[in-house]
Amino acid sequence: MKLHELKAAPGSARAPKRKGRGTATGQGKTAGRGMNGQNSRSGGGTRLGFEGGQMPLYRRIPKRGFTNIWREEPAIVNISDLNVFDEGAEITADILKEKGLIKKTGNGLKVLGDGKLEKQLTVKANKFSKSAAEAIEKAGGKAEVI
Repeated sequence: MKLHELKAAPGSARAPKRKGRGTATGQGKTAGRGMNGQNSRSGGGTRLGFEGGQMPLYRRIPKRGFTNIWREEPAIVNISDLNVFDEGAEITADILKEKGLIKKTGNGLKVLGDGKLEKQLTVKANKFSKSAAEAIEKAGGKAEVI
């Protein structure tokens, strides 16, 4: 099934109310907006988060912490994910991206030691956790820092 093939269930779809099309419709004249006031006017209403002059919630709650907008997160892969490769293969970030194990290679690659590595591999990455480097060496492979 594709998006253009979707249809509403029979009886579930209802036509929208035609507002301001005469008093007989029940939504004529003021079109459900009431008589006068800010919300009856075109373009009327208040901005998002406005609480009638009361200090709004987003300004009442305490602000904490700091977000570094230049932080660069490396792509992460666990050693258990590397078992899909053949014995003796050389693994780089580009190869992992082709296999679909990581999405981006821009900020480097870090290998973590979760799981068990069952093959002898040469892994080239920017960073290794201690346990990952040990597991790769234990399996007979090499952990090379780029």
